[in-house]
Amino acid sequence: KNGKKRSVLYRASLSEMVVPYGDPAPQQARKNAFDAGEYGLGYCANSLELGCDCLGVIKYFDGHLCTSRGEPLTIKNAVCMHEEDFGILWKHTDRRLADKPEVRRSRRLVISSIATVENYEYGFFWYLYQDGNIQFEIKLTGILSLGALPPGEKSPYGSMIAPQLYAPNHQHFFNVRLDLDLDGVANSVYQVDVVPDVLGPKNPFENAFSAQSRLLETEQDACANLHLESARTWKIVNPNVLNAVGEPVGYKFFPGDNCVPFASKNAWWRKRAGFVNHHVWVTPYREDERHAAGNYPNQSEGGDGLPRWTAQDRPIANSDIVLWYTFGHTHLPRPEDYPVMPTAYLGFMLKPNGFFSENPANDVPPSAKKAAAVKSCCGG
Repeated sequence: KNGKKRSVLYRASLSEMVVPYGDPAPQQARKNAFDAGEYGLGYCANSLELGCDCLGVIKYFDGHLCTSRGEPLTIKNAVCMHEEDFGILWKHTDRRLADKPEVRRSRRLVISSIATVENYEYGFFWYLYQDGNIQFEIKLTGILSLGALPPGEKSPYGSMIAPQLYAPNHQHFFNVRLDLDLDGVANSVYQVDVVPDVLGPKNPFENAFSAQSRLLETEQDACANLHLESARTWKIVNPNVLNAVGEPVGYKFFPGDNCVPFASKNAWWRKRAGFVNHHVWVTPYREDERHAAGNYPNQSEGGDGLPRWTAQDRPIANSDIVLWYTFGHTHLPRPEDYPVMPTAYLGFMLKPNGFFSENPANDVPPSAKKAAAVKSCCGG
């Protein structure tokens, strides 16, 4: 835009996933599968079908892996890429110009795959928007893992979904590894909190608030959780490249729905999944640090991965860094989740923040008006 070229090199991967159950009964407490580390999401990928999993003009990509015996394995149509309409991109009506609205439709590029891990289906969807937004969304569906009870009994650790059938409470935790290079390798991360101004002469109407940014200097300094009271977000910037208003170019990280683990830190699954201790971690880039729970979570005795790496408290400002985000879904099952669950959604969004000099979608052309109803809706 405006004759200046900016680059976002964005490498992202789902680094880990764990599904702990909250029922202490022997047949339920053992359920805490590391679906990414033990099953292997790639091996569980579906072969996607046009008209069912994806709509529109589609480009499919096969998945090429190897079996546990080193033999070639190809999963046809493992990844789908297509465009889709996503409602209004932007709109404004200027009353001084004959009340004629300007409106643009949003088109987003979708890159998706779906994995079946035992009873659950996990859809992984990357969305790239015309305004520079990058979104990741996980879609959870499938069937419940059930338990049986004697007639007339209930469990405090789950919900009755049919006579003598109950579904235990459980959680899903994911960790995504985000390696962002904004206009170069050397980047920094700021934690941004919105705080109200103190009461006094400078705040006479008691309504003032501002965003306060704190540079994260080291790994331990960066370990943090979501904070609803301050609308906490994180901003990744390149301090060496300034935008049109003299500020570092950057992207803002906006978390979506999330939760915290309810199991004790002494629970065996949680020792192995130390990445759930914080929602956000930041580390210096290392080629061999790719999985939040370590390379061998099914053989881990605990403490591996992010807790061990960040204990070094390495510097992270103005360097090649990786942001790790832990997010989860607490599932208290309902009768409406039986026999097949409607989809639940969670994820996050990356939005340009000072990366462009103006809305990069300003030049999107208007949609063709094909019918009288559309003409009336769009102002003729």
